[in-house]
Formats: sequence, C-alpha cells, structure tokens
Amino acid sequence: MNNIELLMPAGDFEKMQYAFAFGADAVYMGIPMFSLRARENGFKRDSVVQAIEYAHSLGKKIYVTANILPHNHKVNPFMNYIGQLLEQAQPDAWIMSDPGIIMMTKERYPDQEIHLSVQANTVNYATAKFWEKTGVSRIILSRELTIREIRQIREYCPNLELEAFVHGAICIAYSGRCLISNYMSYRDPNQGTCSHSCRWQFKMYQKENNQPAHWLQEAQSAGIETAITQQGESYVPVKGDYYLEETDRPGEYMQLDEDENGTYLMNARDLCAIEYLEELKDAGVNSFKVEGRNKSLYYASLVARAYRNAIDDMHNGRPFNPQNLTDVFAAANKGYIAGFLNGNPGKSAQKFDGTRAEQQCYQFSGIVREYDEERKMMKVEPRNPIRKGMELELFDKTTTQTIKVEKILNPKFREIEEIHGGLHYCWIPYPKKPAEFSLLREQTAEFNPYEVELTKQQSGGCGDGCGCN
Repeated sequence: MNNIELLMPAGDFEKMQYAFAFGADAVYMGIPMFSLRARENGFKRDSVVQAIEYAHSLGKKIYVTANILPHNHKVNPFMNYIGQLLEQAQPDAWIMSDPGIIMMTKERYPDQEIHLSVQANTVNYATAKFWEKTGVSRIILSRELTIREIRQIREYCPNLELEAFVHGAICIAYSGRCLISNYMSYRDPNQGTCSHSCRWQFKMYQKENNQPAHWLQEAQSAGIETAITQQGESYVPVKGDYYLEETDRPGEYMQLDEDENGTYLMNARDLCAIEYLEELKDAGVNSFKVEGRNKSLYYASLVARAYRNAIDDMHNGRPFNPQNLTDVFAAANKGYIAGFLNGNPGKSAQKFDGTRAEQQCYQFSGIVREYDEERKMMKVEPRNPIRKGMELELFDKTTTQTIKVEKILNPKFREIEEIHGGLHYCWIPYPKKPAEFSLLREQTAEFNPYEVELTKQQSGGCGDGCGCN
C-alpha cells in the first residue's frame, strides 16, 4: 500500500497493450454481458484469458470488471461465468457492485479478491467499514467525495485499500446511477448499455410555442402541475418553464424545469486531477484510476504517460511539471475540472454549449506498425490525414520528437501525396527503428502548458461535498 498504482482502462486487448507500454501498473477490463461497458467491450471469453496471461507476463495486474446489477435471470449465468474463467486464469481482483453477487462469490471462491465498484456509491467511512467486514479488500470511491472526506475514510479504515478516479468523463448522475438513457433510448446504464443521452444535442423552447392546442386542459385533467400565470384570458408559462427537443426526435418535447443554477439534463465536463495527486496520496488513496474503456488507444497512451510522469515526479520529490498537461490536452476532452475534490463545483461542472473538445491541441495521426530496416521506412496505419510535407510528432513512453513527412508510399511502395484515416497503411521514411508502440500526432493548435488554468480552481460550497454553494 506504500506504492501508488496507476490504473488504466482496457477497452480491448490492443488498448491494454498500449496502456501498459505507456506506464500503467494495472488495467481494468470488462467481460461479456456483465460489465457496465457492454456495448463498447472488446473482450470475448478467449481474449479475457489471453489478457490476464499477458498482464501477468509483464508483472502487471489486471482487474475484471463485473459490476452490473443483475436481474434474476442473469445471476446463475454470472456465477457460472466466474467459475469457468477461474478454471483458465486468475485475475488479480474482481470489480463488483451487487451485494448478492459479492456474497455468492465470497462463499464459492473465498480466495478471490473483490474491489467494490464506484456503482455502489461509497461516500462515508461507515459504508466502507461495512464492506470491509464482508471481505472486500478495496473500495472504489464515489467521484462526489472531497479530499477531506477521503482522508476521513482512511482514518476509520486504515487497512482498506482506496481507489479514486483522477481522470475521465464524469456522469451527470450520482456515480453513474442514471435513468436518462433508459428513458430516452430504453438502454439501461446499470445493465451496461448506456447511450450517453445526457451528451446528445438538444434544442430548448419556451413552453407556449410548442404545445398542443389543449395542453393546459390535458395537463390539468392528468393531474400534472404546471408553472403558469394568468394574463388576461390566456395562460402563460412562468420564466424558467421550458421544453427540450432532441435533434433526432423532432416533435417530441420533454418538460424541463430550470432554476438559477441552470438545467440538469446537460453535458458534464471531464475530470482531471493531475495536479492533486500529492493531496490524494496524503489522504490515503492507493490507486489512481482513469476512466475510458470505450476511448481510443491514443487516449490511453497519452493519459497513461502524463500520469505516469506525474506520479514518478511525486515519488521522487519533484514538483508538478506543467509539461504533463500537453499530453492531457492532446486528447479529446470537454473541458476539465477537478470534480468534487475541492467541494461542489456548481455550474462549472457542466458544459452548456456542446460536446466538442476544448483546447485539444493535437490530432491522432497514426500507429507505427512495423519498420523496414532495409528501406529505412516505418509502416504507418493512418487514423487521420497524413500529407507530404507536414510535420508530425513521433512519440513513445519516454520520448517525443518532431519529424517531417518527406515522402509517403502506398502499400506497393508507389509515392503518393496524402493518405486518409482508415485507408490501409502507408510507408514513411525514418532513419532508425522507432520504439515499440510508437504513435504519431499532428499539432493543430498552439498550446502553452504554463499558461493553462486547469484544476486548481476554487470550487463553491463548504468543501464537504454536501451540495451547498
């Protein structure tokens, strides 16, 4: 428990490889049917075993995410899957959230280590102590906790491992317990099929402009309270009473109440706690967790490198290096906040004007797949356009260097002017063999990490995460 673990997501086998190559100590992966990223899960039964063996061959750890809240018909298949997997491989831990499944797993397989999922919403030391008594060895803390609250949990639970999210998407609902996706698209987040409806594009209208002719009478006969005032002989909605229309569902209007803090069916900004690692370590956190199993290997690589460097600096007594922010902002993001670490972030937690990235200063250009020693060329799988004459950055875990694309050759070694993402592969001259797992990126915007005001902002509230502002 003295060493801080960097825990990265593994959406599929290749993403796992890159996460390890760029500095992860451990990864967490989903299993078919039984994790909360069922739609994006790239692992099948055979590849789960292969992934566990690969991680252990590197001396790394791998945790199997099995954190759905199963209905009756999934309980026996769930337990059968666990037994079948354990006959072939031994993960380092299971990430679970359902009390019944945890109980049954400990009864049948008492030697298996269980980490309590963030879905279980652990926000106080009493809950942490309860789960510790059931045999859970690690608590994945709710994102809604402040550093002060984490420290209090550590004081009451000195022997329990604590894991905290430090980077990635933040759910608009409390620790992922959301019904919006179920309501909008009949896909249940707690069964692993969230459609991220909170991030869809919505149009907003005042109520009087979009209601059926007899909406007031229909609402009153149905017993629905409406916020209206009478002006002469007509009824007019009061300020703040609106309808939302999702762009792919024209003509379907959803009532939305708004107060002085704004609306609540909106798009949350991303979490970035890279400047808080020292405080989280001092508060008793053992594992720094990054969200993003459905994100790209480019994201996994860059974020792993940034946090690996920050953790190593912390261990060696060096101050935080703003240069690590270059990798943080090189990946797509919706704007960063420090979550609840300083208290309730209030309206700064939401991004009201869309889901486009903020300050993304680089674009993923391609993956270096091979090197032809005789021709002195690297084989590149393009992910975005690569043009002759452009400058790219070639990077691996430890180095970044700028190269100029002097020539591009197609698979038949015929010279071409450009190639687009998804179109086979190309060859680019390079004088020496690049490091394994090297990637290419293009700088698309000026970025000065020393001028970024990122996560050390002051949050509103008392700092106890109680919701006051």
